[in-house]
Amino acid sequence: MAKTRTKTRTKSPAKKSNTASKSTSALTHIDAKGEAHMVDVSAKADTERTAIAEGTVVMTAKTLAIIEKGNAKKGDVLGTARVAGIMAAKKTHQLIPLCHPLAISKITLEITVDPRLPGCRVSATVKVKGPTGVEMEALTAVSVACLTIYDMVKGVERGVRIDNIHLVEKMGGKSGHYRVAK
Repeated sequence: MAKTRTKTRTKSPAKKSNTASKSTSALTHIDAKGEAHMVDVSAKADTERTAIAEGTVVMTAKTLAIIEKGNAKKGDVLGTARVAGIMAAKKTHQLIPLCHPLAISKITLEITVDPRLPGCRVSATVKVKGPTGVEMEALTAVSVACLTIYDMVKGVERGVRIDNIHLVEKMGGKSGHYRVAK
């Protein structure tokens, strides 16, 4: 796909449109002219849809101990990150261009301490009954929860690393069930 984009950029505008429609036909947010647009979901049936995303926040064992003991200067790291992730999922359409605003029916955000990392594992499950999926909402929830953990401990450790944010599973909708291979 990267080669196609590079090729497309070097062609004249008329050829670019023709090439864009061929090379991006699988991208639902790109029209025949190669322009971004919001997908029309009005004809799609409302179905129950669920998405699960995960990510990790890696830090030193010393910083993780501060989180576990509840001794962070900014307060309850895990509780604050959980609320931040939930709030972010609800605002995904304001953060990611072309996302539909959704009436989310459930958001579960779990943060577990993992001494083997050392760090925290963040998982978000988002559900909706509607015409479009909630993958972006789950990914946004995890991303913002991870960023919040970083923000709350950066005074102790600047080298905290956010890793491996990804979609784990999605259920419902026309494309059916997806689960990442382990």
